[in-house]
Amino acid sequence: MNYQETIEWMFNQLPMYQNQGASAYKKDLTNTLLLAKYLGNPERNIKTVHVAGTNGKGSTSHLLAAILQEAGYKVGLYTSPHLKDYRERIKINGKDISEEYVCQFMNQHRDFFEAHQLSFFEMTVGLAFDYFANQKVDVAIIEVGMGGRLDSTNIITPLVSVVTNIGLDHTQFLGNTLELIAAEKAGIIKKDVPVVVGEYTPETKEIFSAKAKQEKAEIYYASDLIYESYPSALIGDYQVHNKKTVLQTIKVLNATGEFIITSENCKNGFLNVLDLTHLKGRWQVLQESPKVICDTAHNINGLEIVMNQLQKENFLQLHIVLGVVNDKDLSEIMPLFPKNAIYYFCKPNIPRGLDAEFLQKTASGFGLIGEVYVSVINAYKSALANASKNDVIYVGGSTFVVAEIV
Repeated sequence: MNYQETIEWMFNQLPMYQNQGASAYKKDLTNTLLLAKYLGNPERNIKTVHVAGTNGKGSTSHLLAAILQEAGYKVGLYTSPHLKDYRERIKINGKDISEEYVCQFMNQHRDFFEAHQLSFFEMTVGLAFDYFANQKVDVAIIEVGMGGRLDSTNIITPLVSVVTNIGLDHTQFLGNTLELIAAEKAGIIKKDVPVVVGEYTPETKEIFSAKAKQEKAEIYYASDLIYESYPSALIGDYQVHNKKTVLQTIKVLNATGEFIITSENCKNGFLNVLDLTHLKGRWQVLQESPKVICDTAHNINGLEIVMNQLQKENFLQLHIVLGVVNDKDLSEIMPLFPKNAIYYFCKPNIPRGLDAEFLQKTASGFGLIGEVYVSVINAYKSALANASKNDVIYVGGSTFVVAEIV
């Protein structure tokens, strides 16, 4: 199979959360452990940092990778989902894995994948560990897909575990309280492996502290320990928390004696993160006059911060291109959106996308008024056509909406 055929086979033959949602979620690590053994346990041959959390784990992972790259290390970076191309998920020093490597790996092991009915995510995790070990990275930043305890990435023993924060998202899988979700994320805490927690609440702190004590893991609450901050190319208001988490994680990495990372490396990593890792969709300004901002925030915690930041912008009229996936609790997120905007309702082009007419009807009940468009691109083009140069256009509601316009 060539690259396009390989990717289509992966997307179509096997459960993929990005497209299907609930049916693709597996509550078991058996397949991942089986695959790792079959591949010769490549995850044991790489040093890793494991990053979980409801929000900010992507930004945190990219910032950590950028700083380590600035310090001269060969850095693997595994994240999900991708925006444009599957290969974005697996990078070394900011460069996507090659099409050839993806094809060769999938073709070589296809019989095994099919025989054991491996999921899209399980295969991808196997590919990432195999690639990083094969390419002899100095360290790999591994972002959890969802949750932690039962996530396919949770077969590693990292140098440090990181939990950015806890919010209510993916409640149908992880539980419907902060404590239940915190327990799932805390599942990445390993015996004698230090853990950094970004933000916490009294309820979640209790969960983290108990799990760390059980595993004899030193725990660091970054928000209580880090007071310095450096400017960053990531300018979303929410990045202030991610930066603290990253700086505390770097301190822990330095303390292992495995790395030498200076404050200069941290400063430059923050400033050069976009060039070094090619992260997209985090309070990204796509153009000026009219100013267009896109952001992948998609749950109550992320959207609350982003909507507050949006209202600080100077504009004559605010235009919001909005689409969501079908497992969102609209009654939670709709009140966060401003009534002083013209809305352009659309459906992201994935099976999980929520019908735009249903979104419009629900939104109108919250005083959010606008038209329905046949596609994200159509909605975006209409917003651009309607906006004057002193207006602001915001595009978001889902990672998959942003993916169609960046």
